[in-house]
Amino acid sequence: MSSSDHVGAVFFDIDGTLVPGTSSSVFLAGFLGHRDELAKAEDAYAAGALDNRQVSQLDAAGWAGMPEDQVSGWLDGLPLVSGITETVAWCRRNKLVPVLATLAWSPVGSYLTDRFGFHAFSGPRLESTDGRFTGRVARHFDEYDKRDFALAQARELGLTPRSCAAVGDSRSDLPLFASVGLSVAFNASAEARAAATATVDDSDLRGVLPVLSRLVTATGPQ
Repeated sequence: MSSSDHVGAVFFDIDGTLVPGTSSSVFLAGFLGHRDELAKAEDAYAAGALDNRQVSQLDAAGWAGMPEDQVSGWLDGLPLVSGITETVAWCRRNKLVPVLATLAWSPVGSYLTDRFGFHAFSGPRLESTDGRFTGRVARHFDEYDKRDFALAQARELGLTPRSCAAVGDSRSDLPLFASVGLSVAFNASAEARAAATATVDDSDLRGVLPVLSRLVTATGPQ
């Protein structure tokens, strides 16, 4: 993709943003039998009582022995906000590269990238052997890794951080919000709202488009 193909990038969070009111990890933990335990741990992370590494280790343990090819079938039922397809299409039309910048497990980012046509995704990775998850974390990934991934994506695309936007809802988005030119707190926590350029509350992701249009050049298509 050459730099002439785009004028900016938009980094979308998954949990709490594209997946409303919960996280993909809690949704998947419902199939694995540790949903309540993980939900409490994620609340503790949001409150600053646990770090991302602790939550990831707790969650990964629940995956032990599960076949890797089981996950995509579960993800077909993942609750998603309305308007993702249309928002990605709008970004593409307006030369904004849509990217998933997330702390969701890599099978989730991979699934949503394939389903909706995002350019790339980030995230932690579960360890697996012979097609089954081991219950351990192969790669940890926190809110600062998320920021660094997004900035690296911008560099690869020949973009400055100022020409990029982030759409998110919570603690894990704050370092990225501070690093890009435009940040949108979407159905967000008070902390994220305070840090963002703009706040949008909507049941449809297309509610962020009037804000994202600020990235589009005056001569660009609408």
